[in-house]
Amino acid sequence: MQKDLTKGSLFGKMMQFAVPYLVACFLQTFYGMADLFITGQFNGAAAVSAVAVGSQVMHMLTVVIVGLAMGTTVCISRSVGAGSKKQTAGFIGNSAVLFGIFAAVLTVVLLLCTGLILNILAVPSEALVQARRYLIICFIGVPFITAYNVVSSIFRGLGDTKSPMMFVAVAGLINVGFDYLLIGPMGMGAAGAAIATVGSQAFSVVLALLFLMRGKDSMGVTRRDFIPDGQYMGQLLGIGVPVAFQEGLIQVSFLVITAIANSRGVNVAAAVGIVEKIISFLFLVPSSMLSTVSAVAAQNAGAGRHDRGRRALRYGISVCVCVGTVIFVICQFAAEGIVGRFVVNEPEVIRLGGQYLRSYSLDCAIAGIQFCFSGYFSAYGKSQYSFIHNIISIALVRIPGAYLASVLYPQTLYPMGLAAPMGSLLSSVICLFLYKRLVMDIIKTEDAAKIQPGRGKNE
Repeated sequence: MQKDLTKGSLFGKMMQFAVPYLVACFLQTFYGMADLFITGQFNGAAAVSAVAVGSQVMHMLTVVIVGLAMGTTVCISRSVGAGSKKQTAGFIGNSAVLFGIFAAVLTVVLLLCTGLILNILAVPSEALVQARRYLIICFIGVPFITAYNVVSSIFRGLGDTKSPMMFVAVAGLINVGFDYLLIGPMGMGAAGAAIATVGSQAFSVVLALLFLMRGKDSMGVTRRDFIPDGQYMGQLLGIGVPVAFQEGLIQVSFLVITAIANSRGVNVAAAVGIVEKIISFLFLVPSSMLSTVSAVAAQNAGAGRHDRGRRALRYGISVCVCVGTVIFVICQFAAEGIVGRFVVNEPEVIRLGGQYLRSYSLDCAIAGIQFCFSGYFSAYGKSQYSFIHNIISIALVRIPGAYLASVLYPQTLYPMGLAAPMGSLLSSVICLFLYKRLVMDIIKTEDAAKIQPGRGKNE
């Protein structure tokens, strides 16, 4: 279960970590889309709209939970790198307690606010009843969604991404099977999609916990580790909270940009919506490298191998830029064809979507840089740096850039698509500054602390 990322071929270790994580993200995205697809095969617009709205809310919640769980991954990785089983066990136990309380509180709050959420989202009256049922069922299942992501973060902290990939694969198969049964023959509509989602997550949690419990003796986890400890909790929250806020703000910025697009008419709204789905899929590579750089750099930081962590950052950025550049070039020639896969007999939507995708796809090459920096900052307990550069980018470039482009260039979506890559470029510049001026100073201080007074180089 536990894997040493401080020795051996660095690039090979990174790929062994990144590829299963990427596959897991792909599978999770795929079976998440299956709910909407299967609902559309057996139901009308009301059920489809209910599932679309509900899944958007749940995606935002999941992203925030994953961000908060980054603290678990990083803290466990650092303790593994330092060779401290006691700290590893302490972080595992305190993570379980912390997220158990978080899930319970979040579930109650969400159930009480279901009506408010539906009102804010302005759900069409035809879909309101089914959307409410979908959200209530999913909100009841929040403890399972939280548990799955926390257990997965523990495995990633131990250097294991293959096990979470297996859990997602099993959950995906169960989800699709339940979808066809509950939505099709049983005719449960949006509620059936929600039950399938929660049921598959619950099964994957049981499977993940069985695997985790099987290896608990090798990690030295005891009942005492589940007693809340202020020091452990502080480190978990110190890293996880800024990342969770960062991810939440990014999702809010997407909703604002969607609102800007909606104000320009149905064709623009459809084009932007389609491209956002395409980009979220293409961004699985930068997301996987963020987690990879974070876990690898954290283990090596714990082991005092800071140079290896810096090389992991460079490798991660190189992979993201190379893959992103290839995607950008492909989109310049095939943008309309890609968008056309998602809509039929809508030439104006395809034309506008092609414009938006051509410019937006540049972000695939640039965003990976700041993603990898964010992972590296988190590895050193500086996830607030990621929050800083993202909030500056959102406030100064992404949202105002999209708004100005929509006002100044109402006949095309190409300028609006440039807002995202320009925001990522600003974030990357800020990240480079923080890396050079702040993080490097911390690393030098840690390295200097290892030099014993009065000892020469030859001793």
